[in-house]
Amino acid sequence: MTDTPESQPRAMRTIKSFVMRAGRMTEGQERGLERGWPLYGLELADGLQDFDRLFGRQASRTFEIGFGMGHSTLEMAAAAPEQDFIGVEVHKPGVGALLNGMLTAELSNIRVYSCDALEVLRDCVADASLDRVLLFFPDPWHKSRHHKRRIVQPAFAELVRRKLKVGGVLHMATDWAQYAEHMLEVMRAAPGFHNLSADGTFIPRPEERPVTKFERRGERLGHGVWDLKFARSE
Repeated sequence: MTDTPESQPRAMRTIKSFVMRAGRMTEGQERGLERGWPLYGLELADGLQDFDRLFGRQASRTFEIGFGMGHSTLEMAAAAPEQDFIGVEVHKPGVGALLNGMLTAELSNIRVYSCDALEVLRDCVADASLDRVLLFFPDPWHKSRHHKRRIVQPAFAELVRRKLKVGGVLHMATDWAQYAEHMLEVMRAAPGFHNLSADGTFIPRPEERPVTKFERRGERLGHGVWDLKFARSE
């Protein structure tokens, strides 16, 4: 298969894996957008990016899909200042929160998009340029009639494969058992990947993935969390 833009399925534009929610902005989130966006915000309309130029260096690069309120992103970026992070989130309060956190912590190794992550991957990220793609706790769309909205589908796996370097890793995590099985099924069938789990299923929680307050609360209630890592093999 030839990796060309024309070969990328276009259907991902028509079915969204997220719901746009209205949300009130806190003072800190407003500050983040006002002061942080001009410094660290990126636009889909700008097209293919030269991230070496934007970050001013060559570094290991992580692309995070749906960073929520940005707590994990901030923790990972602070713990690995030698790495660069590109975060995408559609909800403005979360974008503002991440930017405000960056300003407070004086972090400069994150760049932020506020739009559809699949469009950013397709149009703004060069092929074979990412070391990691992260997808933590996406909406499981647990009703059967909504399963088509789940972001993890064959077309998603192929898009991620194109953008990862050979040896680069897709790391996913979910607290929904059925969605974990769905992720595993999709990725097992996806060409050009191999499972990094020793038994071909799930992996223990990696130390580099921060534990969220939501996850800790779920653990106290007996809820499980499943992590998957698949590396691009070709």
